[in-house]
Amino acid sequence: MRTAIRRAIVIGNGIAGAENQSIGLIRALGLPHTLYRVTRPSGGIINNGLRWLPLSLHKKLHDVIKGILVGPPPVECQGFSGIVEAEAHFIAKLALETFDKDGPTLVVASGWDTISVASSIKRLAPENVFVVQIQHPRSKLNRFDLVITPRHDYYPLTPEGQQQIPWFLRRWITPREPPDRKVVLTVGSLHQADSTALQTAASFWHHEFAALPKPLLVVNIGGPTSHCRYGVDLAKQLTASLLQVLSTCGSLRISFSRRTPKQVSDILVRELGHYPKVYIWNGEDPNLHMGHLAWGDAFVITADSVSMLSEACSTGKPVYVIGAERCGWKFADFHKSLRDRGVVRPFTGEENMSQRWKYTPLSDTEEAAGQVIKALAERGWRLQS
Repeated sequence: MRTAIRRAIVIGNGIAGAENQSIGLIRALGLPHTLYRVTRPSGGIINNGLRWLPLSLHKKLHDVIKGILVGPPPVECQGFSGIVEAEAHFIAKLALETFDKDGPTLVVASGWDTISVASSIKRLAPENVFVVQIQHPRSKLNRFDLVITPRHDYYPLTPEGQQQIPWFLRRWITPREPPDRKVVLTVGSLHQADSTALQTAASFWHHEFAALPKPLLVVNIGGPTSHCRYGVDLAKQLTASLLQVLSTCGSLRISFSRRTPKQVSDILVRELGHYPKVYIWNGEDPNLHMGHLAWGDAFVITADSVSMLSEACSTGKPVYVIGAERCGWKFADFHKSLRDRGVVRPFTGEENMSQRWKYTPLSDTEEAAGQVIKALAERGWRLQS
């Protein structure tokens, strides 16, 4: 009993992309999990300016400033999300108290705000937990049992990366040292879109997609970032290219993310929304994303989203990228790695969507899970069979 891991704890940060990676890894390991979440003060100019600080320091400064300005809020006004706050001492105590009965606890965290909590759990209960940190924590990897991060996070250590970073900023740019044996490198992001999930989605969305004319082209549009800048210019380019391939599509479905600027979505809706074979998802529930992944025959994805590209490239279906030339720094390195592997091609508008091409699908989540199992075995632990 003391060597079998039967449960997992996820330390989330409220960001779907980060939590999706942790849950995807635990799914691949076949474990049930409980979600705890760190919450950072938000709203207002002061909180936006303090987001670069460690979470604990931000909270302390927030409480001090708020106490000075308006006094402490009444308890009933503090809100409750339904998910328990991630408190390191509580989780470590739980792992200690249940060890004899339930065995060790796997703790999986993802994102900058979760680092302090996850590392504190490891410090407080080192013999009772196995802590996996997803996304690079920048330094002091000995705070965790395993770190899982994309290869492009090490781009700042390459000669090209260092040429792009002023010397006085380098120690603050992840990471600070080459990867060691604690680090598992992936191509893209971990996710939940495994074969079982896609089969389930295919069955669940059969009524929605089965009768659609083939091939079905799915277009996923994210939003500009500091390292992938675009606006209406890319929207016009994408619209023109989609109009060119429309004749070789049986159906075309378009979805926007919460980050998509309104001026970008407005252009696509105005130019493409009136075509009978085009459907534009308005983002309302139920979420069609897994149905699109399961039933789509090909994908066009904007270059800003590592997570959407990682999911699509795990399906083995053609994936086209638009806007990669607008990305810089480590994100340009990520796109180069995808092209070198033959898993993506640039979207030009000259494609025939009825033609398929093959590649070896990305399997980052399954491979990372295998590395977790290996690391557990080295410690004398195993997953419950």
